[in-house]
Parts: sequence; structure tokens; C-alpha cells
Amino acid sequence: MLGRKPELRGRAARLAQLFPTGQGRQAARTPFVLLVVLLLGGGLIGLLVLNSALSEGSFRLDDLQRQTQELTDEEQALQRDVDAYSAPDALQRRARELGMIPGGDPAFLGPDGRIKGVPGPAADRRTSHTMPLLLPPAAQPTEGPATGPTPAPTPQGPVGPAMTPTPGR
Repeated sequence: MLGRKPELRGRAARLAQLFPTGQGRQAARTPFVLLVVLLLGGGLIGLLVLNSALSEGSFRLDDLQRQTQELTDEEQALQRDVDAYSAPDALQRRARELGMIPGGDPAFLGPDGRIKGVPGPAADRRTSHTMPLLLPPAAQPTEGPATGPTPAPTPQGPVGPAMTPTPGR
């Protein structure tokens, strides 16, 4: 009597029919275990793929930050060069090397078209006077047998910085 199950009646018998017994219970457990194992394996593989993608993004971010820093350093170096070339003393030195001299007093045009001020000649600060444009001796015109006498060049008034020769050149 101990090995037997009690016989159920009525409501208890109907409820007992809903639950599988014996062989049916083992068969229902196998798909559930497979489902859990597949979900856990899929979750682990998903985490591995996500972790790899995040690591790749992190390496790319580091490369871009390093490249940004290098470009910023290069930009600052170039800006220092531009500042050095555009400093007033550097501009003055380079202008003198090109044979330029400081300009005279400027004149201004008003909105109505009238000239304001009197323009002054470009003067060489070393000699304090306007230098005429002189031709080298080889280029000066002379009397030729076929053309007759030619007039000597006359000194011209103030000329622009590129046209004014400097002494010693």
C-alpha cells in the first residue's frame, strides 16, 4: 500500500490530469533545457560581438584624438610662422630688401569724390629727399649718327616704391 498512489476523485482527479506524470514529464523538460542553453549561448555571443565593436570604436576614437592633436599642433606652428612674417619689423626688413622705401603723406577720397589732404612724395629716410629716376650709363640715350640728337632724360617727380632705386644698389 505504501508504493501505490492514492486514487483521486472529483476535482482533484481533474487537476491531476493537467500535470504530466512519469515519461511525459521527462519529455517536456528537454525542450525547455535546450531553450535556456540556446538563450544563454546567444546572449554570450551577443555580448562578445558588442564588446568587440566597442573596442574597435575605442581604438578608432584614440586614433582620431591623436590625429586631432597633431593637426592642432601643426596649425599653431603655422600660425606662429604667419605672426612672425607679419610682424612690423619683419615686414619693414623684407621691404627694404626689395628696395622699397616708406611712402609720403597720403591723400584720401571722400564719398563725394573730393580729394582730402595733399599727397606727399615717397622719401628715402636715409637721404630725406625724393630721389629722381636715373637710368644707368649704358641705357642713357646718346646722339646717334642716323637719328640725330636725343634729349637727355629729365628727372621725374615722385615715383612708386617699386620704381625708386635705393643708394648702393
